[in-house]
Amino acid sequence: MKRFVLSTLVAAFATASLAETPMSAEEFDRYSLGKTFYYGSMGQAYGVEQYFDGRRVRWSFLDGQCADGHWYERDDMICFEYDVDPNLGPQCWTFFAGSGGLVARFQGDPAETTLYEVESAAEPMTCLGPEVGV
Repeated sequence: MKRFVLSTLVAAFATASLAETPMSAEEFDRYSLGKTFYYGSMGQAYGVEQYFDGRRVRWSFLDGQCADGHWYERDDMICFEYDVDPNLGPQCWTFFAGSGGLVARFQGDPAETTLYEVESAAEPMTCLGPEVGV
């Protein structure tokens, strides 16, 4: 029941937020700088991202493995590029400021992957070190 209520609220929140004006790079930077956001999608945990000076970021799918990168504005979207795979290319999102936090819609996704801010923290995220063999 709790999951159903959460999913219903998230869907309503995301739909309402997507009708708003996309955030500019300046608005996104002002909102995110120095923070760590935990994101959800479709009622499930999705990932965590930490935002640093100079538009630098650190991302994890909540598995302890982190990817460093940076973001920039392109065509009213916020695009991210990460160091883990240079062939991946930019991951571009349209961000909106909703009443409960950030809402992001992925560019070029027919299913319109939508992420929403579940929690904001001042503490840095946890990243495990590189795998070390014997």
